[in-house]
Amino acid sequence: MVDIARSSDVIKKKKIRRALYGAGFLVIIVLITVGVSKLKPAAPSVDRATVWIDTVKRGPMLRQVRGSGTLVPEEIRWIPATTQGRVEKIILRPGANVTPNTVILELSNPDLQQAVKDAELAFQSAQAAYLNRKTDLESQLLAQQSDLAGVEALYKNATMTLQANEKLWEDKLISEIQLKQSRSANDELKNRLTIGQRRLEMQANGIKSQTAPQEADVAQKRAAYELQMRRLDDLKVKAGMTGVLQEVPVERGAQVAPGANLARVADPSNLKAELRIAETQTKDIRIGQYAEVDTRNGVVKGHVARIDPKSTGGTVGVDVILEGALPSGSRPDLSVDGTIQLERLDNVIYVGRPAFGQENSTVQLFKLTKDGEALRAPVKLGRSSVDKIEIIEGLVPGDQVILSDMSAQDSFDRIRIAG
Repeated sequence: MVDIARSSDVIKKKKIRRALYGAGFLVIIVLITVGVSKLKPAAPSVDRATVWIDTVKRGPMLRQVRGSGTLVPEEIRWIPATTQGRVEKIILRPGANVTPNTVILELSNPDLQQAVKDAELAFQSAQAAYLNRKTDLESQLLAQQSDLAGVEALYKNATMTLQANEKLWEDKLISEIQLKQSRSANDELKNRLTIGQRRLEMQANGIKSQTAPQEADVAQKRAAYELQMRRLDDLKVKAGMTGVLQEVPVERGAQVAPGANLARVADPSNLKAELRIAETQTKDIRIGQYAEVDTRNGVVKGHVARIDPKSTGGTVGVDVILEGALPSGSRPDLSVDGTIQLERLDNVIYVGRPAFGQENSTVQLFKLTKDGEALRAPVKLGRSSVDKIEIIEGLVPGDQVILSDMSAQDSFDRIRIAG
């Protein structure tokens, strides 16, 4: 009986012990689970050599914008066709140096050649009619002058006769009737002379007005003839300026209409830079701002001369007038890079421009710590330049931040910097 009781107690104690062990094991598992859940996830590692790290600074910052473009001549002339014609001969090709009278190509137009002959004949006919009319009027004027000269001679004789008769009448050698007859004859000739002089004056003055219609016709025909001659001369297409022939967009045998462009000439000694600036960076560009243009063979100073009123393809055209001599090798259509100085900011906090983040916005940047890690921090940006940007909030001088594209670590608030 005693042995059976002891065996039962042992069994009970074993069961209690097992229950205690199981409960303790469960408690340990729960504690481990809670502890593990509170651990931070392991931070990813980034090699220092693969990211761009910059130090926040305080001081002056030069605001600039940059764009690429080409050199273009300031003086460009397209030479159009003044009349319809056929390209007979191309004398010069692009690249040739030209002067105002240099012939680039020649056109032909048989109809224009006939029109020149017709205009010449019409002009000569009008000239002949004018000369005939003028000759007739001048002949009439000469006849009038001849008649007047005869009256004038008679008047002089009558005057001398009157003077002689007056002296004879004083000496009682002739009668009073004879004296009166002499005076009457003298007065009559005097009147005839006066009338003749007036008629001659009117005749002389009337020549111009009477030949005016023929003279106007001659002028009209001359203008028409000269116009046709100019059109004929324009068949020899000339440069019209000193420079370099850039383009001849026609070929021999082509038919061209009036107004069609036949050649382009430019002055290569006077070039400007046509830059394309991102439209988001042009709001502070102003006429007259200082600029520098890199031609790959040297940097040339200049200033902003023109800003396109509209954007194309996300960019705005900006013309920069160059100052001083151009580096050797500079030529039209040469690719260049330009930098425009907007303003100088004094005593501002700034850092290199991050891969993402526009001016006057807030971005998330990784700020380095002393233990070799980088923590994500919100940073408020201000005004920007080509490679720098102003810091408004979130960073202080001396802070180091990662400016590279860190979008691959968007799910992490901290990273380790290795190396």
